[in-house]
Amino acid sequence: MQQVRRAYTGGMSEFAVNVNPGTLILGFESSCDETGVALVALSAGGAPPRLLAHALHSQIDMHQAYGGVVPELASRDHIRRVVPLTRQVMLEAGRSLNEVDVIAYTRGPGLAGALLVGAGMACALGTALGKPLLGVHHLEGHLLSPFLSADPPEFPFVALLVSGGHTQLMRVDGVGRYEMLGETVDDAAGEAFDKSAKLMGLPYPGGPHLARLAMGGRSDAFELPRPMLHSGNLDFSFAGLKTAVRTHLVRMGLLDQAAQLAAPETQATLADLAASTQAAIVEVLVKKSLVALKQTGLKRVVVAGGVGANRLLREQLDRACERRGIRVHYPEMHLCTDNGAMIALAAAMRLQSGQAVLQHEPVFDVKPRWDLSQAT
Repeated sequence: MQQVRRAYTGGMSEFAVNVNPGTLILGFESSCDETGVALVALSAGGAPPRLLAHALHSQIDMHQAYGGVVPELASRDHIRRVVPLTRQVMLEAGRSLNEVDVIAYTRGPGLAGALLVGAGMACALGTALGKPLLGVHHLEGHLLSPFLSADPPEFPFVALLVSGGHTQLMRVDGVGRYEMLGETVDDAAGEAFDKSAKLMGLPYPGGPHLARLAMGGRSDAFELPRPMLHSGNLDFSFAGLKTAVRTHLVRMGLLDQAAQLAAPETQATLADLAASTQAAIVEVLVKKSLVALKQTGLKRVVVAGGVGANRLLREQLDRACERRGIRVHYPEMHLCTDNGAMIALAAAMRLQSGQAVLQHEPVFDVKPRWDLSQAT
């Protein structure tokens, strides 16, 4: 039986957590506008941890009226949801809180107030139950989330982490062993989807609406830039693409014209613009990923983050990688967005690899800004 021994923070005496099959990790995610709770168990033989139960509440409907996430409302809703979701998870798993071995939570990055809700819940439970705590990097959760899929990857691999807040390419050699290959210098890919959709008058969150509208359009109807496609490095830029979409709408007299944007006669044009926008974003993501694979010599790529659910991205990346003999791995569709399962998983894999820095005292040390390279 392997044991992980870590000193308590705050000068407390040392304790040991048994790391063996069946060790339970309860995870909380509250970095933005989803409240997620999950319970995972360590597996035998070094296999990926098993997801026993998870529950998720999305705040999309609440924020839709404002066209984006309102931080104060997000925090209040996390407070309202986190306890019922925890009860639901423990009931579905058929376990009690006393059986939990480690309590994990998203430490950052994210909205400060929202992060504090998850950290507060974890600290309260840790204090009441005498359980150690483990703060998890939100992006590490996304990065490792495909290990919960039916087709989990193996190290090493190239990771394309693509969401509303981040667009990064990394070489991943193991848990905690991440090398940044390239990242966005301005807007993230998901942000480009959402902002372009908003310009077209589509509801929040715009990315999925734009993708659905694009299904009825022509991807070559509008000429749009592929920013930094030939930059010679693996960095991204999507701010210029959003500006180009805005320029086309200005030329057509549709910018900020809600009635015209909603008119039936305009929908075919908007579908073409949506399809052209999506094609530009996806082309850059796919081609940069292929360059990263070529440069590293690796034959496996993992796609994680909310944009990883995009159908066109999956189709084009799958096709390109199949021709090159490269394996592609994705999270399950329901685990592409923020969720508690990925946080519990990341904590569990840290435990398995002996890299879990556990704490006992309830320290509210959330990090709204936190580079993944600084996560230890």
